[in-house]
Amino acid sequence: MLKRLSPLPYLPGLSLALTLAFIGTWLAHFIPFGIISASVIALFLGMVLHTIRQPGKILQQGIGFASKRLLKLAIVLLGASLDITTIMQVGGRSLMIMLFTLATCFGIGHFVGKALHLNWKMSNLISAGTGICGGSAIAAIAPVIDAEDRDIAFAMGATFLFDMVMILIFPLMGHALGMSDTAYGLWAGTAVNDTSSVVAAGYGFSEAAGDYAVMVKLTRTLAIIPTVLIFGAIHMRMQGAGRNQKGHVQSSIPYFILLFLAMAGLNSLGIIPQELSALLKTLSKFLMVTALAAIGLKTSLADLRTSGGAAMAHGFIISLLVVVVAYLVIYAQQEVLLLI
Repeated sequence: MLKRLSPLPYLPGLSLALTLAFIGTWLAHFIPFGIISASVIALFLGMVLHTIRQPGKILQQGIGFASKRLLKLAIVLLGASLDITTIMQVGGRSLMIMLFTLATCFGIGHFVGKALHLNWKMSNLISAGTGICGGSAIAAIAPVIDAEDRDIAFAMGATFLFDMVMILIFPLMGHALGMSDTAYGLWAGTAVNDTSSVVAAGYGFSEAAGDYAVMVKLTRTLAIIPTVLIFGAIHMRMQGAGRNQKGHVQSSIPYFILLFLAMAGLNSLGIIPQELSALLKTLSKFLMVTALAAIGLKTSLADLRTSGGAAMAHGFIISLLVVVVAYLVIYAQQEVLLLI
């Protein structure tokens, strides 16, 4: 029993994942606007190491612990930074746009995934990353649906690549379309994926647009809460199909999600001090980077090259549709306001 409880078998692999997380976080500081997040850097560093030399048995337990357990802990701590009252601060305009973009991601994304022969987990992870908040949404939903490491890596890669394109062309398109700071902030905040990419695209247009885009992005991040609950229910139902014993179904309930919701509720009520909330958010981000480094250590770059084309196509199609839909809804709202 003592051997089973000993942390020693986990230390080598966990230490390697933590090292990659530190390196990824350090390198991210040198990239302007944080356009490449520490999570993406750590993920690809892990994949490069795996490709050079696959981790041996001595590392596997710690890597497995980091990719699963630390990821769940990161999600619980993430709840401490979500404030449901933020919705009231930004207003209903962004909520209407988000309803349309989320419907596009998960509705059309479902059929795009089928057409590209992607499994439902990878398809919906890409849709979540595109529709909500990039890597954070992917990381939050992955353990709820028991996604494979390969699915997570491909989904991260798909959303990351299109983000890089949008950072460069979004400000140019905004100016070409003659958008106001507010309209552009709405557009960037609802159509660009990762938070760091929203910052880069928003402030690349103007300071006012950047400020508004960040506020919209904070509201959009709250969609993690209902999305996680919905996918948890879907996965639980799929696992429970064909089971007659109620206890078996109950055992599949992701209890860490209840802790995640409890943390979000406490923060929304103002029970968690702002300083503690900020600290837990920082810790959550770092644990997420560590988990993604571990996932990279379990994923081969060769697999990404040979099998990731369909995932990249899915990410491109859905991201492009979200850009168009978000713009059309913003334009329609402006026309309605002029009529009023």
